[in-house]
Amino acid sequence: MRFAISLLTVLMIASIIGTVLKQNEPINNYINQFGQFWYTVFDALSLYSVYNAWWFIAILLFLMVSTSLCIYRNTPKFLREMRNFREHARENGLRAFHHKAEGSFAGDGAATLARVQGHFQARGWKFKQSTTPEGNPLIAAKAGSANRLGYIFAHVGMVVIFTGGLLDSELPLRAMLWLNDKVPVLGNPQIADVPPQSRLATNNPTFRGNVMIAEGASRDFAIINHGEGLLLQELPFSLKLKKFQIEHYSTGQPKLFLSEVELTDKATKQTSMHKIEVNKPLIHSGIAIYQSSFDDGGSKLKLLGYPMSGDKAYSFALNGEVGEATTLANAAADKNLAPVADAANDGLRIEFTGFRFFNIETIGTAPANTDNEKTTKGVETSSKPVLGSEQKSNTPDIVKRAQGIFSTTSADPNREKRLQNVGPSVQYKLRDAQGQAREFHNYMMPVAIEGRRYVLSGVRENPGEPFRYVRMPVDKDDSIKEYMRLRAALFNPKLREEAGRTFAANAFASNVQTDEKLRDNLRLSATKSLETFAGQGFSAVAEFIDKAIPKAEQEKAAGLYLRILNGAAWELYNLARAQDGLAAAASDEFHADFLQSAMNAVSDSFFYGAPVYLTLQSFEEVKASVFQLTRSPGKNIVYLGSLLLVLGVFSMLYVRERRAWVLVKSDAEGSTALLAMSCNRATMDFEKEFAEHRAALFGPQ
Repeated sequence: MRFAISLLTVLMIASIIGTVLKQNEPINNYINQFGQFWYTVFDALSLYSVYNAWWFIAILLFLMVSTSLCIYRNTPKFLREMRNFREHARENGLRAFHHKAEGSFAGDGAATLARVQGHFQARGWKFKQSTTPEGNPLIAAKAGSANRLGYIFAHVGMVVIFTGGLLDSELPLRAMLWLNDKVPVLGNPQIADVPPQSRLATNNPTFRGNVMIAEGASRDFAIINHGEGLLLQELPFSLKLKKFQIEHYSTGQPKLFLSEVELTDKATKQTSMHKIEVNKPLIHSGIAIYQSSFDDGGSKLKLLGYPMSGDKAYSFALNGEVGEATTLANAAADKNLAPVADAANDGLRIEFTGFRFFNIETIGTAPANTDNEKTTKGVETSSKPVLGSEQKSNTPDIVKRAQGIFSTTSADPNREKRLQNVGPSVQYKLRDAQGQAREFHNYMMPVAIEGRRYVLSGVRENPGEPFRYVRMPVDKDDSIKEYMRLRAALFNPKLREEAGRTFAANAFASNVQTDEKLRDNLRLSATKSLETFAGQGFSAVAEFIDKAIPKAEQEKAAGLYLRILNGAAWELYNLARAQDGLAAAASDEFHADFLQSAMNAVSDSFFYGAPVYLTLQSFEEVKASVFQLTRSPGKNIVYLGSLLLVLGVFSMLYVRERRAWVLVKSDAEGSTALLAMSCNRATMDFEKEFAEHRAALFGPQ
């Protein structure tokens, strides 16, 4: 019994996991959610398909067989016990009962027997009269024998539930694959390329599959994931998604989503319209169609690309479609502008993997004294890992403190947090000729962080990692053209040299008597600082200071060095603007903050790993619904088993079997009766019931 209860506990815990954790999802979904390590652990335990795990099915089979044997062994005995009145009791045995009473009657034994029989008959008890070996009449009565049925119902209910669970598991599918020589197809083939041995007929008695349908498209099959492959389940109908609707809470979180579908039965050719909502499935031909989730169905995207390397500042337009892949050169509208001309980027493929119209982020209210209305809200920085933060954590303390003049990563713990929709985003992969890929997640609209607005571009090397973000500051027009102009200028040796010369000249503009050698040394220092920074950002600066400056003087030198870098970068920024025919930037707080944020972004961009940054300009959204289709013959069987189990448990807990014996003896003065009672569970109710029987037969005691 303890072993069976332990196994049932394992099944209960596994069923909870199977309910909470989405089952039979694509592998990448689990890697993204749990990471590579926990994905491997959970996969080893088959938690992503727990109802089809070998150990789950083995426990079901074991419990079903063992419980069936218990029923086979004990049911005949229980049925005999239910019919048995135990009428062969003796007087000494009755007197040994704890609940007993004895009384005298004036009439003869026949009258006493009639009185006792009338008593039990009036209370609905079954009774039987017999004679003891001494020749005295004995009445054996009983009530609540249905308590024994509780054991039978409970155990039969468990067997029925196990049977239903096995019918809805992968066991029938595995048997079908073995008997019919069906083989899952590997990879991600086109539907037309799935061979017949990987297709299941419409009369398949049990299955559970998924299908994604874009608006305007129709499907007449479901995909069944099996191991590392998949099977195509043919359906007796086709399903067309006419419209997908989604409602949101004020925070932007999904509130309700439903699908308007057109169902066409293949046999009757009849077409009908239906709405499918979460927890409100459509059932047709014994197949339940559930609204599982929603996805992108191939949205049309128009993007703008900016180079992330080299000394050129320009943009180029390109088009894409979610779910499609092409080379970056082919995607660009102007092939001459796409930054893929060099051999290292030749053949770079872009794979558009996702588009999201809504992105819900944790928002914190920025300080109240901001001048710009648009900077009053910001994404909570802790939820967006900064690209290059690993490099910053390894920077010597002295350099990190000096580097703080460029810091934009601090968070105010006292700011108010709330959820807010921050607009659309696009997700894509850039894959090189060797097949190595980096995945990017770019927001369409600027996002306010700590009082300044940025465009965010996330990058990761592996699906199990979180995105790490580059924060590129925008100008007053919410554009990144200013940032891209400064980025390109930092990699232009001529502009760096001119910026160093201008910085040195302006530094001593008020003192015409300054030594020319001192002015030249400052020019060289400023130019060198820009050149060092252009090598690897703040990582190169930290390395230079660590190697060139004695430890005791590093703190003072680092502060001076970064002030020179900051001043030279300001001159470089204005030279780049002048080169494009723009006036010099105003020396105000906005442009000072912009320059600091831009230098941080350029430093982080060395870890970006892509020659181009793509930002979403416009889109034509195509929605898609994800449906789960199930044919579950075991469902009704499980319902029946659950009903039997509930009846059995209630019978065992609330139906008490009571037995009573009354031995009647006659003598010259009249007759006497001995009452004895027992119950399978001694309760206060039984004590009360015994007192009532005693009072009814013998009067008040």
